[in-house]
Amino acid sequence: MDDGGEPIVTPMGSGHDDLRGAQDWTPSRIRGEIAGRTWFHTIDLGNGICTPGQKDTPAEVVHMRLPDLTGRTVLDVGTYDGFYSFEAERRGAKDVLATDSWTWNWPGSDARRNFDLVHELLGSAVRVQDVAVEDLAPELIGGTFDVVLFLGVLYHAPDPLGYLKRVRSVTAELAIIETVVDLLDLRIPAAAYYPGASLNNDGSNHFGPNPLAVEGMLADAGFGRVVAFDPWATNPWYSVPAADEINPTTPAAKVRRRLRHRFGRPRSGRMVFHAYV
Repeated sequence: MDDGGEPIVTPMGSGHDDLRGAQDWTPSRIRGEIAGRTWFHTIDLGNGICTPGQKDTPAEVVHMRLPDLTGRTVLDVGTYDGFYSFEAERRGAKDVLATDSWTWNWPGSDARRNFDLVHELLGSAVRVQDVAVEDLAPELIGGTFDVVLFLGVLYHAPDPLGYLKRVRSVTAELAIIETVVDLLDLRIPAAAYYPGASLNNDGSNHFGPNPLAVEGMLADAGFGRVVAFDPWATNPWYSVPAADEINPTTPAAKVRRRLRHRFGRPRSGRMVFHAYV
């Protein structure tokens, strides 16, 4: 018991029964700690406590189509709060390396201290390295990994092909890429460019490639085979919609908007690609 009479518990995420977290965290202390932070990932800490993430990552993970990770090595590029690193560990990976730089070092971001907190609470053995995508290389991170997770990163890349070449250099078997896709109605490889903060009011977003562009870049990066899965989220407009899509002001624009929503094919969304060496 702590001084307030509350039981001291060992917080554990679902499936972490073989792990041992910090021994001095009570449920009320954990709740108070996570409430004072901004979270991107929703992470189960055990004891009925989850981080209040902007993304419902426990529901999202099914769309990644993770393979059997038992006994495999996993590299998580762009870790953020760490959901996928800890999920890989929970699924039996024998070694997981979590890497990030941009979100972990961004002024005012809670991402790195969020990761460190969850790491402690879960008693995790995930290894950590502060590495920018531009610097990824086998000699820097200790070799290649069986499975590389590159989730929600590609559309932030000012040099998407260069990023994918870096990912290929550290992939021994499979890279899983999840990204915004755009221009889905074009039948040639193409990518939309998002100037300034035009996509989601976020200046770190740069390109929305269509599936043919992603597949072409993966091939040029050196992957031998690519499996593209159907979009798991779609919009009937481009990722940066036209003004009349956002707020149609004329009768004709309103009619066009209704027709697009009713009959139009998806023009943008999010997709997952499995790229094999």
